[in-house]
Amino acid sequence: MTLIELAACLAAAAFAVLVGFVVPVLINLRKTVAESERLMTRLNADLPALSSDLRSVTQNLNALTDQARNGVEHASVLLHAVGEVGESVQEVHNVVRGSSGTLLTNVASLVAGIKAATRVMRNRYRQEGEPYNGA
Repeated sequence: MTLIELAACLAAAAFAVLVGFVVPVLINLRKTVAESERLMTRLNADLPALSSDLRSVTQNLNALTDQARNGVEHASVLLHAVGEVGESVQEVHNVVRGSSGTLLTNVASLVAGIKAATRVMRNRYRQEGEPYNGA
């Protein structure tokens, strides 16, 4: 055998070993590609329905957001009105509290004055026997 024939035999053996390793890889690759094709087919079938459901969920969420926004606006108006009523009640309370103190003081002073005048008139009437006219 010549050197060229030996190199050709070695190249043929290396090529056979290489084919022996590449064939199982190619078989697995073919199975993977087939599985990928099935997955893509199923995704193409399911994706439009999923997309439609997603649009529906988005529309429902937008509607709920609008309703919540309207509810918050109405609640804000209501709470603002309640706040104004509370301020009015506070003002009336302050007026009543301030004037009631003055009113109570005036009534108490009037009652005390009437009691004092009645006591003086009784004492004078008892002492003199006649009503006192201030003269």
